Amino acid sequence: MTAELRDLAIFRADLHAHPELSWQEDRTAARLAGRLVAAGYEVTTGVGGHGVVGRLRRGDGITVMLRAELDALPVKEETGLSYASTATATTPDGRTVPVSHACGHDLHLACLAGAARRLAASDDWRGTVLVIGQPAEETLEGAAAMLADGLYERFGVPDVALAQHVSPFPAGLIAYPEPPTVAGAELHVVVTGDGGHVGDVGQAVGCNPVAAVAALVHRLDQAAFDQAIVTVGTLHAGERANVVPTLAEAGITVRAATEDAVTRAVARVARLAEETAGAGVIVVSRVPPGVNDRAATALVRRAHEAALGTVVTAPGGSACEDFPLYSVPSVYWYVGAAPPSGLVGRPHTGTFRPDPVPALRAGVTAMQTAALAVLANPSQFAPPSRYHGPGAVAEH
Repeated sequence: MTAELRDLAIFRADLHAHPELSWQEDRTAARLAGRLVAAGYEVTTGVGGHGVVGRLRRGDGITVMLRAELDALPVKEETGLSYASTATATTPDGRTVPVSHACGHDLHLACLAGAARRLAASDDWRGTVLVIGQPAEETLEGAAAMLADGLYERFGVPDVALAQHVSPFPAGLIAYPEPPTVAGAELHVVVTGDGGHVGDVGQAVGCNPVAAVAALVHRLDQAAFDQAIVTVGTLHAGERANVVPTLAEAGITVRAATEDAVTRAVARVARLAEETAGAGVIVVSRVPPGVNDRAATALVRRAHEAALGTVVTAPGGSACEDFPLYSVPSVYWYVGAAPPSGLVGRPHTGTFRPDPVPALRAGVTAMQTAALAVLANPSQFAPPSRYHGPGAVAEH
């Protein structure tokens, strides 16, 4: 293992052992910011929450943005690693939950830091590199928050944005998902009632929000949605079995290949919530599908093939991201992280255990060479006027 990889593996292990939930990424942001400052970037923190922006200018040229995520998941780690997370955190509603990097964002950040340092040490490019440590990707809210906090007004609109995600492919393999990501929405339903003691049948049981939200979950499970997947991921209600609460809540996820399908699914969930429980639906976040820019992808893919060998195209599945909200020409790819045994565990579960060294080796090189390929070909990209505002789809 090279000194560079050893350093990044230690950095990643530190992030892994100290994960933070969405909107709570204070320590993680500080660790990334410190590395960017040491590499010579002009660094701003606290953008759209705990967002980190590092900027490095080398004369005239286009701007390329490199983005990775800061946050972890409320999932208990069960990998058995010596640096496994034992962290807990308090959610906005006061619950204490375990926290772990069950999605690989710690690896993404280490790859980002490594690529940023390589670019800073190189003098064979001209233009501007923006390095983004984004908060709250897991809630699909962080990109919108950074944009609302003036990301582009303060630091410039990138001509091309780059992002990558570890995947259960063989470690080190680069894969281009098709489609990159699907459209999605996160919904919140709150059912209210009078509440009271279970012995007060006339009042409390007759207005039981637990029963109402349970009926809604059953109807959603039985319903057929047109080209969309609708999943109830959270249910919260009550504190004691003998007390009917005044409210019950459900968290619902929608995934679909198109925004139209998401719109139809959200409308149907809203109808069912009103019919079944007399409740409204709050759209917490919503994102369009990802679309890789053709010109940028051709350049980046050739650079990946030259630097890393075989590159494949893979089914995109139902992965959802808020990366498309940046609404500029972009390229998104997977970095394989499965060890030779193939036993990597399932992402978003406590068993997810990527093979860090080959994933870091490939991920750092993939991000570095992608950035250099874009910066070396400014004439292939239109001016930043192609940005149409948060959530819009750039011209690809």
